[in-house]
Amino acid sequence: MSQSALDHTPNATAIQIEKMSKWFGTFQVLCDIDLTVSHGERIVICGPSGSGKSTLIRCMNALEEHQDGKIVVDGTVLSSDLKNINKVRSEVGMVFQHFNLFPHLTILENCTLAPMWVRKTPKQEAREIAMHFLEKVKIPEQADKYPGQLSGGQQQRVAIARSLCMKPRIMLFDEPTSALDPEMISEVLDTMIQLAEDGMTMLCVTHEMGFARKVADRVIFMDQGHIIEQNKPEEFFNNPKSERTKLFLSQILGH
Repeated sequence: MSQSALDHTPNATAIQIEKMSKWFGTFQVLCDIDLTVSHGERIVICGPSGSGKSTLIRCMNALEEHQDGKIVVDGTVLSSDLKNINKVRSEVGMVFQHFNLFPHLTILENCTLAPMWVRKTPKQEAREIAMHFLEKVKIPEQADKYPGQLSGGQQQRVAIARSLCMKPRIMLFDEPTSALDPEMISEVLDTMIQLAEDGMTMLCVTHEMGFARKVADRVIFMDQGHIIEQNKPEEFFNNPKSERTKLFLSQILGH
């Protein structure tokens, strides 16, 4: 893991969200969200479709613009100021449901593009960093192939490596396994578990409750734009407080 993910004083705040709201037209998708994330903390966000969970993490790096309230990422206030947005995006890695790799570039080129353009990393150094992280996600032998030659699970691991090449302080995952065939899910989750064990600050929107139990410091349940409940995994799964949480867990866990 890059030292930048680990060099914070313990429990320093990574993300602070206060009274944050967002609308799509007249529809309020997020309502008065309050959330504090410490460096090194691993949070899983779950909830039914349309609950606002993906929009929430997309607001954390200004892929979606919030209209009310405040978001501070690693000490930088997210506003319409492009300089601040670029600063936050250079420190926050994002892995999407669909891998968003450039099909005309090799795996290695996909991984070196942002460090060379954004961080002005020299080409040879960028290649060394890329190979380091491709080894970390266990696919260095795919470096010279193109995305279309890889399986979905491999492509998602490339997407994770590509984000890591920017040496982010925080990683956001938006349903990273939902577009994958079942047999490919575990290889991506294993990569994310390794990241968590390395101390990376992570927020992950997912329905993979086994992953939540194993990795999360905190599980957050959202519904209709609100944070309904949040707790340590053991309490969240074994002793949910809200009726809505109980219903969701009964549907997703089958009991």
